[in-house]
Amino acid sequence: MVAARRGRRQAGSGVPLTFEVVAETVRERIRSGGLRPGDALPTQAMLMQEFGASSLTVQKAMALLKQDGWAVSRPGKGAFVAHRDHGVDDADDLDSPEATALVSEAAARVEALERALADAVEQITDLCARVEALESGGGGRGR
Repeated sequence: MVAARRGRRQAGSGVPLTFEVVAETVRERIRSGGLRPGDALPTQAMLMQEFGASSLTVQKAMALLKQDGWAVSRPGKGAFVAHRDHGVDDADDLDSPEATALVSEAAARVEALERALADAVEQITDLCARVEALESGGGGRGR
């Protein structure tokens, strides 16, 4: 049996790791409305002090929150609560300039994808017609 290194818990032990506790605490603050979309999240230093955690532990918690869509980073400004619905009823946020901009961006992306798809279908149709022509014409050129 391999001994766990000091200060480490074995995976699957059922006891949440410190970075998971930090992330879940922040998620709960968002769910409860203590932190709202667009609000700045506590700084790394504040979370380190509050949880008695290392810098790496807080960084892992923030990475988890970002990965799961709860937080976003703004370079040079910090981390903020993401504009996503996680069960908090915030109808006002749907009319915000940020939400409108996100919808406009998404619509523009969808439109660009639809154009690209139509071009791809046209190219595939053209290629199929060429293949059919080659196959019906004997398929070959003289060697």
